[in-house]
Amino acid sequence: MTRRVGRSATRLLSALSAVAMLAAVSGCGLLGGSESTSADAPSGSGQVEKSKIKLGLLPILDVASVHLAIKKNYFRDEGLEVEVTNFQGGAAAIPGLIKGEIDITFGNWVSFFSAEANGAAKGVDGLKLVSDGYQTKPEMFLIVAAPDAAVKSPQDLAGKKIAINTYRNIAELTARATLEANNVDPNSVEFKEMPFPDMEAAIKGGSVDAAFMVEPFITRAQRAIGATTVLDAASGPTDGIPIGGYATTGKFAQDNPKTIEAFQRAMARGQKDASDSAAVVPLLQEYAKVDKETAGLVKFGEFPTSLDATRLQRVATLMRTYGLLEKDFDVKPMILAGSSG
Repeated sequence: MTRRVGRSATRLLSALSAVAMLAAVSGCGLLGGSESTSADAPSGSGQVEKSKIKLGLLPILDVASVHLAIKKNYFRDEGLEVEVTNFQGGAAAIPGLIKGEIDITFGNWVSFFSAEANGAAKGVDGLKLVSDGYQTKPEMFLIVAAPDAAVKSPQDLAGKKIAINTYRNIAELTARATLEANNVDPNSVEFKEMPFPDMEAAIKGGSVDAAFMVEPFITRAQRAIGATTVLDAASGPTDGIPIGGYATTGKFAQDNPKTIEAFQRAMARGQKDASDSAAVVPLLQEYAKVDKETAGLVKFGEFPTSLDATRLQRVATLMRTYGLLEKDFDVKPMILAGSSG
């Protein structure tokens, strides 16, 4: 009897050893249907707390790095699957973030800083900045008008109606700063909220006098209706200003630290690759729905690979100057460890 049990135990141990060896050989191929060897398995693979994350984006050039990271499987390499939800603007995504409808979202720094300063996310331990996204360069943040419009110069914008994608965001901030720099009272201007894709028709039809556009909508409007530049909102006091990046809630970051770290690693790779415009142009045709010719003409900003508190503080200082913050605001506590370089 004892001998029979001993033989059974031996057979069982041999079988378990075989299963373990099989898992060691093939386990990496179980995630996302990919096949890879242990040599190129990511450091975070199989360790994230939440493997499927919901990510808020906008259909604009600023988020090209995410689409590159998806296409090149950088998220999958880190054990993540990304489900994208598009929003009209960063401010519109914040309520969904707070409610837990999305886990991480792209947004402009103005909206994030306003929400944090107002305590909008206090119930979820505040907002935390995960990754940098985009920074301005000349001619990629433009207030444009129809070619036959009376608005030709910054001074012509006084008392006029300007379309922006969302109120109290980076567009309104930079518009106010550059209007004042051109001796135009920003309080004389009426801002009208509308999605970027609707602005071209709005200036053509005359429902607004001008529109604050970003790429690829600038180039598309220039090619389609001959839209003319009235003011470069990324010049003078806003030259090189940071635009936006990616944020989550303090609660999500605390509950899912390895998931956040995996996201950061994938984004760092995507941000680096996005500096190659040739890699981005084909993607614009897919996620931003622009034609090949327009995609090839868009003007690129910069895709920083790390968050820098000094650069971001510049945005908060401008917000205080132009009344978008009631008091001084320190951005450092919002930056998650590991996201600054």
